[in-house]
Amino acid sequence: MRCRKCDERAVINMRHHKLALCAEHYGEWFIAQTERAIEKYKMFSRDERILVAVSGGKDSLSLWDVLLRLGYQADGLYIGLGINDPEPYSDLSLEKTRQFVAHGEWRVANRADNDSAPLAPRPSPILHVVDIPATYGKSIPEISRAKARGQGKPCSACGLTKRYVMNRLALEKGYTVLATGHNLDDEVAVLFQNTLRWQTGYLARQAPVLPASREGLTRKVKPLCRFYERETAAYALARGIDYIYAECPHAVGNLTNFYKTLLNQLETESPGSKLAFYLEFLRARGQGVFDKYNRADELHACETCGQPTSAPGRCAFCRMWDVSAIVR
Repeated sequence: MRCRKCDERAVINMRHHKLALCAEHYGEWFIAQTERAIEKYKMFSRDERILVAVSGGKDSLSLWDVLLRLGYQADGLYIGLGINDPEPYSDLSLEKTRQFVAHGEWRVANRADNDSAPLAPRPSPILHVVDIPATYGKSIPEISRAKARGQGKPCSACGLTKRYVMNRLALEKGYTVLATGHNLDDEVAVLFQNTLRWQTGYLARQAPVLPASREGLTRKVKPLCRFYERETAAYALARGIDYIYAECPHAVGNLTNFYKTLLNQLETESPGSKLAFYLEFLRARGQGVFDKYNRADELHACETCGQPTSAPGRCAFCRMWDVSAIVR
């Protein structure tokens, strides 16, 4: 199959767009579509400092690469979760992230001349690293076993910890925006799960942009939310980004992956179904369909760490990690 623009060999065929592109033109298309999403959903401006949550995977590193090539002030945050059994997953993820910073070349996209300007050297972005075991005394699997008496997977403890650390570091370092690499497959799987159970509160809050509605919260954005997972993987490969291929070992067999499998079967039979499902949901949300379910919980400062929480006294993070004991 040949590229629609130059007749070179295509590296990807996007059936839902009826578009096949070579590596060069696909990279340009991917960057342009990302910037279009940023502008459409008013995610952030050129003057704002952006913190990108990076995991060493294709989505987050591709997002960081695109934002840097577009000239945004984007730094990274890697959270070391201590997931290294049976394989050194966390250690390898950090290694891939550091390689990206050390060896990346970023060019400010020049839309006026089709990005043909020569490479211009740019200072390396900052990579913030928060090591959870070193900071709080336990890895995510260890704290999960301690709190759940060895039952279940550590996904809940992992999600709570990442959300807390991301918001807190962004505020402490002066970033106004926190960007994550969630792709369309991620968003549609969550949307499908919440729709099946008609969890209206979650549906009301799912969006490309989650505003900083309270003091102490950072605006959260998902610039890749309209890209299929295979499209972010294709961009990473086209750009030569070396990322970790393995999934978190604790994610195997979880419900989200099961929903992704079902939705992939639908996509095979009806190309574009996932994108249409998500965009129609956003259209309905924009028309106010879920407004009455968007609760405005009363927040106060956690008595231990000062972060916003709806829980009485200490926040869920401080209770789980017993932060007061760590501070003492």
